[in-house]
Amino acid sequence: MIPPGLSAMMSAMKFTCSVRYDASPDEVYAMLTDPAFRTKVMEAQNARSCEVSVDASSIAIDAVTPNDGIPGFAKAFAGETTRSITTEKWRESGGERVADFTVDTPGKPPSISGLRRLVADGTGTLDTFEAEAKAKVPLIGGKIENLIVSQFKDGTAKERLVGEAWLAGQR
Repeated sequence: MIPPGLSAMMSAMKFTCSVRYDASPDEVYAMLTDPAFRTKVMEAQNARSCEVSVDASSIAIDAVTPNDGIPGFAKAFAGETTRSITTEKWRESGGERVADFTVDTPGKPPSISGLRRLVADGTGTLDTFEAEAKAKVPLIGGKIENLIVSQFKDGTAKERLVGEAWLAGQR
């Protein structure tokens, strides 16, 4: 049982991260909504399994990735692998492409949710995530949130590397 008042100490960690592509927002959107691209990204993240579905402007990625290199405090509940379900629901907003997104980990406490935005940036596109990480775990929730934000940013960096190659024709 959680002592009274402890839940008030558990809060979400807000963060922002961005990557830039040397391509138009339409080209980046086409890439992001291509199941083959998303599968390549999950392969770059060493996914043990991955199922990608795209339905019009909605994307779902169900993947299992290894928990290599996680700190000891997180190993007790993380296990050998983590299943994550990422969803993105894209729409036009003020001339920009915007997606509400979530990353859920069934059976485990952490999650990430927020907004993904593609914005023209000169001759390229800025792909920005404005999000919050939540880990409903008493006492160590903040540490877990820091960990999943770091993992999210690492995944975004790998997606960018795969994206640059993809946009250059390496498919």
